[in-house]
Amino acid sequence: MTIDKSWTQIRKRSNSDVFWQGLQSFLQMARPHVNDRGFIRCPCNRCINNVQHQLEVLETHIHRFGFMSDYNEWIYHGENVNAASNSNLPQPDSGVHDRDEMFEVLEDIISNDAEVDQLGSQSSNVQYDDLFTALNSELYPGVSSFSSLNFLVKLMHLNVMNKWTNKSFDELLKLLKLAFPKMDLVESHYEAKKLMTKMGLGYQSIHVCKNDCALFWNENSTSETCPVCSESRWKMQAGRRTGKNVPHKVLRYFPLAPRLKHLFATSKTAKLMRWHRVEKSTDDNVMRHPVDGGAWKDFDRKHPVFADDVRNVRLGLAADGFNPFNNMSISYSMWPVVLTTYNLPPWLCMKPEYLMLSLLIPGPQSPGKDMDVFLRPLIEELKELWESGIDTRDAGNDRKVFKMRAALLWTVNDFPARSSLSGWSGQGYKACPTCNEDTPSMRVIGKTSYFGHRRFLPSTYQWRSNLDFDGRTERKRHPRRFSSVDIMDQLRRVKTTIPGKHPNYGGVKRKRVELEEEKYFLRTTILGRNRVKA
Repeated sequence: MTIDKSWTQIRKRSNSDVFWQGLQSFLQMARPHVNDRGFIRCPCNRCINNVQHQLEVLETHIHRFGFMSDYNEWIYHGENVNAASNSNLPQPDSGVHDRDEMFEVLEDIISNDAEVDQLGSQSSNVQYDDLFTALNSELYPGVSSFSSLNFLVKLMHLNVMNKWTNKSFDELLKLLKLAFPKMDLVESHYEAKKLMTKMGLGYQSIHVCKNDCALFWNENSTSETCPVCSESRWKMQAGRRTGKNVPHKVLRYFPLAPRLKHLFATSKTAKLMRWHRVEKSTDDNVMRHPVDGGAWKDFDRKHPVFADDVRNVRLGLAADGFNPFNNMSISYSMWPVVLTTYNLPPWLCMKPEYLMLSLLIPGPQSPGKDMDVFLRPLIEELKELWESGIDTRDAGNDRKVFKMRAALLWTVNDFPARSSLSGWSGQGYKACPTCNEDTPSMRVIGKTSYFGHRRFLPSTYQWRSNLDFDGRTERKRHPRRFSSVDIMDQLRRVKTTIPGKHPNYGGVKRKRVELEEEKYFLRTTILGRNRVKA
C-alpha cells in the first residue's frame, strides 16, 4: 500500500488540514513501534532522527520544526520496519545530540498544554513562537550550545536572587549590547518579563479601589469608578487625571492552575505528587504528615470521589502582613497570600521552591475586614478546580490526560490574620475560638487577659485546688464543644457589612452596642460562604 507523504512538504502547517491529517496518520502508524519506555526517533528538522521522544513530543516537534526533507523511507516508524531496529537507538539523555537545556523546559510546557491535542490550530502555537525564536537563536555567532533564551533565563534568575532593580538590569543589558554588538538579547527588563510570562511565570494586574471597596475585575473590569463608593479608579491631580492613567492600587494575582499543571509536567514531580498515598506511614500511631491527621481522614470520608484519585491536589493557605521597605518608621503593610501543596512529602511541601505565591495585596493599610475583596480571584479559581477540574497531562503515567481537581483544606496564620480570614473577632472578652461563649477573661492593667486554663485538667487533678495562680480553686468543667448547628446559628445573627474603608460606606465605625450583639463573628467571609458541604 502506498503511503501519502506529500503532507511533509507543506510549509504553512498551522492552517493546513492536510498536514494535520497526515501527521495524525504518521503518529498512528508509528505508535506500535515505540520502545518499552514509550520513546521513538523524532524525524523533525531539529532532531533529524538522532534523538528519541515520546509521541506527544514528536507531534509538537514536527508541527513546529517541520518534517525531515530527506527522510523518504520511514524505516524507524513502521515502513519496512525490519530494515531498522529501535533497540539500539541512543536514549534521550545519552548525549548523542548536544541540545540547549531550555529545550526540555519548553517540551514540558507545550506537552502539558491542555490544547496539545488541538495542535493543528494556529492559536495553540502562536504564544510559543517568540520562545522558540529565542531558543533557536545563537546567543553570539558561533556559540551553538548556549541559546539566547537560556542566557536570558539565567540572567533573570540572577536579577531575582540578587535583588537588582529594573533600572540596573536595563543598564546591564545596554553594557552587554555595547561590548558585544552581535549578541542576540532583549533590549529591556520589560521585554524580558514579557517573554518569561509566556513560560507560565507571569501574573495578572488587577486594579483596586483606593478604599478597598471592590476590584476592577470581571463585571467591573471596564468601570471608571468604584461600584460601592463611586471614587475614581485613577489617581487625580486637582480634580483631573494625570497625563497617564495610573490606578490607585494594583493587586497582583498569580494564577494557580498553570503552576499545578507544571507539577505534573515532569516524571519526577509527578511521582512526588502521589507521595501522600503511596509513601505515607502505615503506623496509625505515627504522624509525620497531615495525611496522618484526623482532619485529612475526615475530608476523605466525606468526599470519597475526590479522594479516590491520588493526583487530586490538597492545598493549604497562609497569609500575613509585612513591611516591604525594611523601615519600621514607615507604616506600610503588604500581604502575600501563599499556597502550599500537601500532596508532596513533608521535607518538600514547606520548601520555598514549592510554595506558590498566589496574591500580593497592596498597602498601605492591612486588608482587615476587606480581605474577602482581595481573595475573589483565588476563590473563583479554586471553585473551578473543585467543581469541574482542568485537563492535565501526567508525566508519571505515560503523559495521559486526566481531570485534576483541587481542594483548600485549611489556613495557616497567626491570630490577627485568622480574624481577617475567618471573620471571628480577634479581640475582646470572648476572643477565644475554642471556648467561644464560655471564654473566661478579665481586664489587667488596661488589657484583656484570658485565664481558666486549669478547666481542661481532670476534675481530681491537684493543680485545680492550688491557690498560687489567682488565689482561687478551679471548680468549673472544661468548655463545652460547640456543634456546627451552634456555629451556624451565630453566623445567622451576623449583619451584612459593606466592604471598604470609605468613611461614608464600609469605613463607618460601628457602635459598641452593635459589636456586643455580635461578639463572636463580626462578619461572614468568602471562605465560609464557599465552603464545601459534606
